[in-house]
Amino acid sequence: MESKKQTARFIAVQVLNRFKPERNFAGTILNKFLGQTQQRQRATDLVFGTIRNRYTIDTIIDNFSGCRLKRIQKRLLNIIRIACYEIIYTPSTQQYAIVNEAVDNTGLIAGKKQTGFVNAVLRQIIRHITNQQVLLSKADLKRTLLQSPETGCEFDSDFLPDSKEKPAEYFSKVFSLPHWLITEWLNEFGYEKTRQICFASNRRPSVYIRPNSLKITAQELVEKFEKEPCTRRGAGQGIELEIVQNVTPAQAGVQKTIEEHNKVRIDSCFRRNDNIGESVMRIKSPRAVSELPGYNEGLFVVQDVTASVPVQLLKPQPDQQILDFCAAPGIKTTQLAQVTGDSAKIVATDIDSQRLEKVKENIERLGIKSVEIFPYEQLGDLKFDCILLDVPCSNTGVLAKRIEARYRIKPEVISDLAGTQSELLDRVVTYLRPCGKICYSTCSIQKEENSDVIKSFLRRHNDFKLETEQLILPSIEEFDRDGGYTAILSRNHES
Repeated sequence: MESKKQTARFIAVQVLNRFKPERNFAGTILNKFLGQTQQRQRATDLVFGTIRNRYTIDTIIDNFSGCRLKRIQKRLLNIIRIACYEIIYTPSTQQYAIVNEAVDNTGLIAGKKQTGFVNAVLRQIIRHITNQQVLLSKADLKRTLLQSPETGCEFDSDFLPDSKEKPAEYFSKVFSLPHWLITEWLNEFGYEKTRQICFASNRRPSVYIRPNSLKITAQELVEKFEKEPCTRRGAGQGIELEIVQNVTPAQAGVQKTIEEHNKVRIDSCFRRNDNIGESVMRIKSPRAVSELPGYNEGLFVVQDVTASVPVQLLKPQPDQQILDFCAAPGIKTTQLAQVTGDSAKIVATDIDSQRLEKVKENIERLGIKSVEIFPYEQLGDLKFDCILLDVPCSNTGVLAKRIEARYRIKPEVISDLAGTQSELLDRVVTYLRPCGKICYSTCSIQKEENSDVIKSFLRRHNDFKLETEQLILPSIEEFDRDGGYTAILSRNHES
């Protein structure tokens, strides 16, 4: 007899009770529990949404529950946090259902004696909400938590700093992000761009896939998805998707901000595309990627639109020898193979030899033949026409997905990373042929890890020039995306 499946809320509590932001990864823990529920997507949203907004949720508990946070038993706290997340950030969910199941889960996890306490705490918080979804244009921002750029959850008293007088403190409290990080963004990008970055860092990120053109065309993959019955009730046939076009800087109307370095910052670079031949798609159906038709056959790979930019800017050719130096988990490696028609000679390596297994899994699933995996120590004196260097970084451009990063990054960590990034750049130079190119990329939006690293490199290596650098900011616009940085460095002929 099949065992009873657990609810998404119960699973979320189990995961959060085992999660320590500074020590482990929520996704790894979550994967161990997802098989116990039929509400996989919802459980994932509850776990990730609560973690993304944890500092903010704790502020609400401290201010409006009638009980100080530090006095709440640990086995009860995550039940209350998850319920608060739903009450504040998913206003379409009935409050009575949220409270009732929180009370039920309390009985199962902590015993019936604690149910009255949890019920009282949540009822007290709800009593302080004056409008569960108010237009921000009509709201008092000192008492309103932002749900989207248009709406928020309004409480009956001020608990937030003034957004204009103390913007760093305000954004930090509203978006559960470090004060020092917000301060850096404000200094670099200004108020409005920082607000956009904060919303993007707390979004529910879309799933984008890149068809494997070595096996299938975009048109054929769309047709395959359309034939697949949709699992959502009332949704009809087919998997919902949208085709996305990558817009060049010129098409996006972006100006070069540092002319001598051909630097561009992309604030809006993706748009809807009616040309089915374009190969990036956003999946809108709520289904695990591994359950989509064609996954096991290697017909597509998951890749954010921003993550695809470095290879596009490098423009690798079929007759080249290419090194992917920090290859794991191999998504960009597969992109290199795809854009060169699986005809280039590609070497994938990584200093972490265990992570190379993931590269192997990806190239085998996609049926790629042009990639050879080399242990780092065996590169020897090999030389390459171009090198992709996707370095370890702070992940400040992908905080919506790397949900633990906001609790781990510190200024000194970024300084240490910048040192490592510079060392890696110096190292890969030894593998580059004359006239060769290096593509340096990060999923960070911090200047210290990006343009500062490149400027320092150019001072040390006068035989290189910067062809172009591109910073893409995270966004929640029509096609939401992560942030990231790319620089293309070319070596002079006489080197």
